[in-house]
Amino acid sequence: MLRITGLTSHYGRIQALKGIDLEVGEGELVSLVGANGAGKTTLMCTISGVQPVSAGSIRFEGTDITGLAPEQRVRLGISQVPEGRQVFAPMAVEDNLRLGGYTRRAAEVAEDLEKVYAMFPVLKERRRQAAGTLSGGQQQMLVISRALMARPRLLLLDEPSMGLAPILVDETFEVICRLREAGTTIFLVEQNAYKALNVADRGYVLETGRTILTDSGQALLANETVKAAYLGV
Repeated sequence: MLRITGLTSHYGRIQALKGIDLEVGEGELVSLVGANGAGKTTLMCTISGVQPVSAGSIRFEGTDITGLAPEQRVRLGISQVPEGRQVFAPMAVEDNLRLGGYTRRAAEVAEDLEKVYAMFPVLKERRRQAAGTLSGGQQQMLVISRALMARPRLLLLDEPSMGLAPILVDETFEVICRLREAGTTIFLVEQNAYKALNVADRGYVLETGRTILTDSGQALLANETVKAAYLGV
């Protein structure tokens, strides 16, 4: 579904990505792990079109999307859940959700609202409440639901467990697994390497802008280098 070849990206003179090669197959949950500053969020933003590409290519379902604008990528079926739970704080929960479905017809938006409310009943209970007044865990539910409102074929999840209490981290990963089981293709960037690789079909390890390892999630969990660098073992 997603094929990245020789991808580089810069912030001014600083090269953040240094020739990334990466693939995500349809129906897969692929995790990307790495230390702070490795380039994980930069890679996510190049896929969604927010961060410009210096060289290389991004292909989605066989189509070269390297030069497409972010909104065009959303229409093709790519949705990003940004790092740090970026809700529209003064707006109601339901208005945040409706913004996620801006590319869809009104009837589809109404149908999808019911689907996300069934998945996260607390959002329905608080649909008239300002999004900024939700708890951290509820805001994470909201931003995932907002991305789902676009009916993505590929869901990009950037650090979904950041800043959450351990019990909420477990709940978030349960949601991720349910989405994968429902057929959504997921590319997950996550600093909690154990959680990310434990649920992944395949994983990549990113270090200073380069992918240095790739294997099945379970194989990477058993890898001595990964254990020492990311699992504290």
